[in-house]
Amino acid sequence: MLKDSLYHILSVTNADGVINAVIELNADDEIFLGHFPEQPVLPGACMLQMVKEILEDELDTSYRLQKAENLKFLAMVDPRLHRTLYLEANFSTDEDGMRVTANLNTDEQAAFKLQAAFITD
Repeated sequence: MLKDSLYHILSVTNADGVINAVIELNADDEIFLGHFPEQPVLPGACMLQMVKEILEDELDTSYRLQKAENLKFLAMVDPRLHRTLYLEANFSTDEDGMRVTANLNTDEQAAFKLQAAFITD
């Protein structure tokens, strides 16, 4: 879990198949010591994990990524410059799992886009 170490949720709403969250990054997290020294960048795998964790928390279900149909890392996120991120995740669930389209943005630009299928874990 990255929540409460790498990031904190400042606010979240969940209505009508859309989750919106305001996320604050912890620029002092140890992940940034290795990715990369003197030039910290939020790893793409962490962006995917953040989306997954927030969906799991809000839907009170454990999921596993089944298929990432479209996964784009659009901008580097330096936690010293971009402490706040904004998540918008549109989702639909059924008995087998969940389909998600999500965007993770800084104040200035899109950082990450995802279209994926998750199955219950």
